[in-house]
Amino acid sequence: MLQTANHNNLTHQLVHELGKAIVREQFAVGEGLPSEAEICNRYQISRTATREAVKMLAAKGLLVSRPRKGITVQSREHWNLFDPDVLDWILSSTPSLQTLRDFLQLRLAIEPEAAALAAKNAKPEDIKAIGNALARMKAAEEGLEDPLEADIDFHSAILRASKNPFFMQLRSFIETALKVSIRFTNQFKGVDTASYEEHRKIYDAIAAGDAPLAHQTSHAMEAEALQLIEGRIKA
Repeated sequence: MLQTANHNNLTHQLVHELGKAIVREQFAVGEGLPSEAEICNRYQISRTATREAVKMLAAKGLLVSRPRKGITVQSREHWNLFDPDVLDWILSSTPSLQTLRDFLQLRLAIEPEAAALAAKNAKPEDIKAIGNALARMKAAEEGLEDPLEADIDFHSAILRASKNPFFMQLRSFIETALKVSIRFTNQFKGVDTASYEEHRKIYDAIAAGDAPLAHQTSHAMEAEALQLIEGRIKA
């Protein structure tokens, strides 16, 4: 049963409940959801709210409605992975090593180029923001800052400094990818925080305006993390 709330809140609560259930594979791909009446009864919600929730999940690619087949669950390849809700549902489940690899492959494709662009395009205030995040990472090694937040802020500041509007639009997605990948790669490395020295090399290259070095240092760090995950998959 969903918590008592107004119509819109109940609809969004149902979207999250069903969305998380789909991501956790509690409903088989190609199979239908429980009937509208069953959903209404299970969650104590109106038919109108149920229909709206189903429409929202269909817009996110998790469900599809076809004549004579009704509403069925879509496979992951159809999901809108750039949707913040879908990403959060994946995060709230236990992501597979394959999912971690996918996230890291995306980071490897984007972040080195963003670092190179930041070296070319960053304003003084951008360099300061990257430096502030780096300082927080150093403090995190001493237990004075949240290591994950500092690490995410560092990479987000570089995306902003790139001045590429597409990279900047991807910031929330990359932040979510970071929340997934950093936590697990640090765990696999047996450390609590990301390497300050590795990140300092990227900062120094950006601050010096050295685009090739910024790309190289960023690529080396992302490639190491990807290699770590791929090694776990093969193990």
